[in-house]
Amino acid sequence: MLTESPPGPSTRRRPYRATYAVLAVGTSAYSLLQSLVSPVLPLLETELHTDQATVTWVLTAYLLSASVFTPIIGRVGDMIGKGRMLVVALGVLAVGSVLAALASSIGVMIVARAIQGVGGGVIPLAFGIIRDEFPRPKVPAAVGTVAALLAVGGGAGLVLAGPIVNTLDYHWLFWIPAIMVGAAAVATHFVVPPSPVRTAGRVNWLAAILLSSWLVALLLAISEAPRWGWTSVTVIGLIVASVVLAAAWIRVELRAREPLIDMRMMRAPAVWSTNLVAFLFGAGLYTVFAFLPEFIQTPRSAGYGFGASVTESGFIVLPMAVAMFVFGQLAAPLSSRFGSRSVLIAGSAVSVLPFLMLALAHDRIWEVSVATGLLGVGFGLAFSAMSNIIVDVVPSHQTGVASGMNANIRTIGGSIGAAVVASVVTAQLQASGLPTESGYVTSYLVLAAVLVLAALAGLLIPTTTPERDAHQIEQGSLRHPAMAIVAAGTLVGDDPE
Repeated sequence: MLTESPPGPSTRRRPYRATYAVLAVGTSAYSLLQSLVSPVLPLLETELHTDQATVTWVLTAYLLSASVFTPIIGRVGDMIGKGRMLVVALGVLAVGSVLAALASSIGVMIVARAIQGVGGGVIPLAFGIIRDEFPRPKVPAAVGTVAALLAVGGGAGLVLAGPIVNTLDYHWLFWIPAIMVGAAAVATHFVVPPSPVRTAGRVNWLAAILLSSWLVALLLAISEAPRWGWTSVTVIGLIVASVVLAAAWIRVELRAREPLIDMRMMRAPAVWSTNLVAFLFGAGLYTVFAFLPEFIQTPRSAGYGFGASVTESGFIVLPMAVAMFVFGQLAAPLSSRFGSRSVLIAGSAVSVLPFLMLALAHDRIWEVSVATGLLGVGFGLAFSAMSNIIVDVVPSHQTGVASGMNANIRTIGGSIGAAVVASVVTAQLQASGLPTESGYVTSYLVLAAVLVLAALAGLLIPTTTPERDAHQIEQGSLRHPAMAIVAAGTLVGDDPE
């Protein structure tokens, strides 16, 4: 059941540009935290007096928490108001960042990173607020820009980590995002208006517990399999448990009057096929964040790599961050002309080439820089197009949970991809303990194949045309009145302002 906020001073719609500025700051800070720590894990290992196996939990805890809380916060935002929940998500993200900045032990750092993961709810809430607040013709471009900022923030984290650590110290990797999200939380309270569309009901806590359980079991198994062994009893037991718990979760969701995630909506052709592409792209993106800096920083004595510092490795991958932002911006006009599906497929196809380049031509810095730039082109186009497809095809009251699940599936894909690549890279080690070059080459070829699959999966996404949308509006066959309004606004091209 949907409810709408009654008109009045408390719900008067404020200028959407101010809302956009708040969303841009919040999503940028969240995305920075995804990758800022990746290039400095060896430094954290030394500073926090721990070992390599334990310090990887700084990344794992973040991914686990984000995987669990992203869809839950998206659903709660759809129920009680996206702006209200955005304040909560940003506030929790700020608290986690402050705790990480003050951490003096690896245990506290891991807890802080788990708290930061709750901020993953920023993603579905931002997309939902854009759908609610922006003029209809502005929605695709705004969604594309925010999606681009999410991708760019990840790339920018790799670039900025070195200068921040060299100029200040590693604590500022968390102080800077804490200041950003704290300011965004305060601004959200005053700037973002109450949600005009809400879903009445309650949180299905049994579904939430089952969702959390199977995700934790799966990601824990995948993350630790390289260390415990893929055939170990613990890993196999966790994978079996995740399958059983996932089946129980789906059963509960299908039978619930008020599901946490509407499985009927999730199995819509446009939704499940886009989520499949998101899974495959997540494997490529997060693996690049995790392993490309390590490859670049490998001493030349290993027979590959450039012996670059953290700062130098950041500048080598700078073209990726720049290209992600530029082509993320271009995705909206390209989608308007050719369709989001076509843009997504093109982004997937473009992303295959740089992985082949990294596998076959990585002896010179310029070769790696060109490859990362092409990765930015593909990722920028694809992530913006994916977000637009999800926002366009689901009813407005399910925007938060649908976009949250899409982002969540990217995280799961990233966790699985990173774990598989870790197994391949570390399968053979040199006498010095460094991975062999062949491990990286094999990994890049595997990721190229993954992006080929992403392009093929994009072909499964149903196509839409202006004529088909007009016919659906005329026949009243769109699933929710808000969908007809969005489609009509796109066709007519009018701007309420």
